[in-house]
Amino acid sequence: MHNYIGNRAFYRKLFTVMVPILIQNLITNFVSLLDNVMVGQVGTEPMSGVAIVNQLLFVFNLCIFGGLAGPGIFTAQFYGKGDRDGVRYTMRVKLFVAAGAVLVFGTVLLRWGGALIGLFLHEGSEGLDLKATLRFGQSYLAVMFWQMIPFALCQIYASTLREAGETMLPMKAGIIAVFVNLVFNYIFIFGKLGFPAMGVVGAAIATVIARFVECAIVVIWPYRHRDRCPYVERAFRSLYVPGALFGKIALMGLPLLLNEFLWSGGMTTLNQCYSLRGLEVVSAFNISSTISNLFFCAFLAMGNAIAIIVGQLLGAGELEKARDDDRKLIAFSVALSVAVGGLMALVSPLMPRLYNTTEGVRALAVQLLLVGAALMPVHAYANACYFTLRSGGKTVITFVFDSLFTWVVSIPAAFVLSRFTAMPILPMYAVVEGLNLLKCLLGFVLVRSGKWVVNLVKTED
Repeated sequence: MHNYIGNRAFYRKLFTVMVPILIQNLITNFVSLLDNVMVGQVGTEPMSGVAIVNQLLFVFNLCIFGGLAGPGIFTAQFYGKGDRDGVRYTMRVKLFVAAGAVLVFGTVLLRWGGALIGLFLHEGSEGLDLKATLRFGQSYLAVMFWQMIPFALCQIYASTLREAGETMLPMKAGIIAVFVNLVFNYIFIFGKLGFPAMGVVGAAIATVIARFVECAIVVIWPYRHRDRCPYVERAFRSLYVPGALFGKIALMGLPLLLNEFLWSGGMTTLNQCYSLRGLEVVSAFNISSTISNLFFCAFLAMGNAIAIIVGQLLGAGELEKARDDDRKLIAFSVALSVAVGGLMALVSPLMPRLYNTTEGVRALAVQLLLVGAALMPVHAYANACYFTLRSGGKTVITFVFDSLFTWVVSIPAAFVLSRFTAMPILPMYAVVEGLNLLKCLLGFVLVRSGKWVVNLVKTED
């Protein structure tokens, strides 16, 4: 048992890294829940339109995270080695990736946003207005487009700060931003303090303002604290990156970028399959996912902690300690998810009551939440395995483990069940999600093999 339980120093280090990330994610998702409830007060169609657009933006967000993850692996290990120039080079690569993502996704959403929203609009049993939902979604997207630039720039700095062990500042910036978002949501959605009631457009404006506030904090702070962040000095005075390093980052980072793109696209495709059961399913999934994200923060924060702690140990050459600590981190992640999943199941019947929607939508949301609570340990273990493999640079393996699994196993199952059977949405969802048990088995084999235990920066001088 001692192989899976750490000492006091181990957990002190874990909590130092994980808790700020967890708090930031909790507050962000809690305010997202309040944001979602506010939009939900306007009606089911506005809520559904916003939910569909957020599904599309989810792909962009994950591509940013995935695109920055490749350079981020090197950032953590360069920082562990004490190589400031190495950290600067990785920041420049992150800038290239972020700019490319904004350009590509901005073009796609501007030209084909309406058509993409329409893919999720199908008649169901509740008699909801599909045309109104499309109109609300397009209005929301037209404003949300402008938050892509500050979001991308913010992630360049926030990810670097976290990989260098500076987790408090991104947390504080995130907290400030979500409260800014909450206040302006209240003002703009419902028309307070003399402003007109703008509904979903008001929600989008509030989000854009919050993104710029968060970006300003995260970008300015490192330059005012150069003693703690010396790598920002001259970080973008030049865009030069050594060709050999750029090639290594590209070789390792491209699978991560493709993985996040295909995985997030896969999740959106799964939701499109589920939407064939009617627009009320889109609404129920919006409610359940917003609530469950609040609880999923626990194992998602653990994944980030695994990437940072194990990555720094690998970069410092402490390979056996990295392997030992990783085993304990995975065990803690699963144990934590069991407790959090139980709490989620307890509150599941209560939280959908916050929404101004039909009883049928609320009842389905509760059932979806209970399925998610039961399967939380499964997702936690798979997530911990993913970040373990990624910390050692095994990005091709993570691509197979994550995205390939989604497109080869989960999506074909959802596609067949949604189009060629009359299976109701709840058992369909449970079957598709339950297939992640196979991913856990694959993750166990890959992590146990130890092929991820690699010091990537050993020869970088």
